[in-house]
Amino acid sequence: MQIDQPMTLLGGLSPETFMRRHWQKKPLLVRQALPGVQPPVTRTQMFALAQQEDVESRVIVAKGDTWKLRHGPLPRQALPAVKQPRWTLLVQGLDLHVAEAHEMLSRFRFVPQARLDDLMISWASEGGGVGAHMDNYDVFLIQVHGKRRWRIGPVADESLVPGVPLKLLANFEPTEDVVLEPGDMLYLPPRWGHDGIAVDGECMTCSVGFRVPCEDDLARELLQRLPELMDEEEKGRLYRDPKQLATATPGQIPAALSDFARQALERALRDPSRLQAALGEILSEPKPNVWFEQDGETDVAGGVALHRRSRMMYDEKFVFLNGESFHAGGRDARLMRRLADAGALSAREVATLSNDARELLEDWAAAGWVQPLGS
Repeated sequence: MQIDQPMTLLGGLSPETFMRRHWQKKPLLVRQALPGVQPPVTRTQMFALAQQEDVESRVIVAKGDTWKLRHGPLPRQALPAVKQPRWTLLVQGLDLHVAEAHEMLSRFRFVPQARLDDLMISWASEGGGVGAHMDNYDVFLIQVHGKRRWRIGPVADESLVPGVPLKLLANFEPTEDVVLEPGDMLYLPPRWGHDGIAVDGECMTCSVGFRVPCEDDLARELLQRLPELMDEEEKGRLYRDPKQLATATPGQIPAALSDFARQALERALRDPSRLQAALGEILSEPKPNVWFEQDGETDVAGGVALHRRSRMMYDEKFVFLNGESFHAGGRDARLMRRLADAGALSAREVATLSNDARELLEDWAAAGWVQPLGS
């Protein structure tokens, strides 16, 4: 992707310009961002996906001021009739299951993979929507079928409607009102209020969402993972207190034990590469419901492509794939980084890998993390 070149997707802006002007700053409406776009799934296929255990789905039904929410799997009888107004079906992570959805999500890889999350699709009957709300993450809303009216605006009052299973804004006052038709796209920064409803019949909308690490959650995950990356001789150190005296205050924590705890944290954080490795493993970890099919095909001579469910990243010292870290350097590192950026390696590129790197690629193929080409 040439990030300095204008893109129809961004209304003639280059990715560089879009990120500078709009990303986490202000909305952008693009008419015909994806001209001629087709839904990545049909309504029937979407309803079938919602029945699967490994697919994250929700149905939201509105009647008057009452809202009902049910999480999947959703058998067909759990869904209202198609012609019933004001209900919505949402399927999360469509890119994990449908190649066309993965291709649509890949158009947004001018944002770091560590931040890119998934592509959700929503189907709504006439008047259907999920109510006025705001997200803590950036979102691109792509209309792929029918029409949806969006009312958007900054949120001055974050109070929520009480007694409903959704986080609906109680006093949302939109400042803009637009109708999206197939091919149109609306970008919204985090915490911008938005309320979309299907107009003139049913509609389908794809949403590109982003991961937003929370500081305390990230710190907790790092501290859990760091010990796994320590050298064997550093693991399992036991507290010893041969100089501990008899105490008349047994409830008091000994100062030596406090020092032992502090030193344990300092040792875990002493090597910056460990922290970087732990971070990369966390950011590349697939979602819990993601699995890979292992078909035993390991012939990578014809080239490889990342499986659409794989998450691959890198830094100066490591390559990360699906929650695991691998040291890489020299030509091997350059090619592995290309695999992370471009999603594929050609037969010629595979042929230039070292024996160790090629064996690693074969292991990834056996695990289903990459798919051999030309076999």
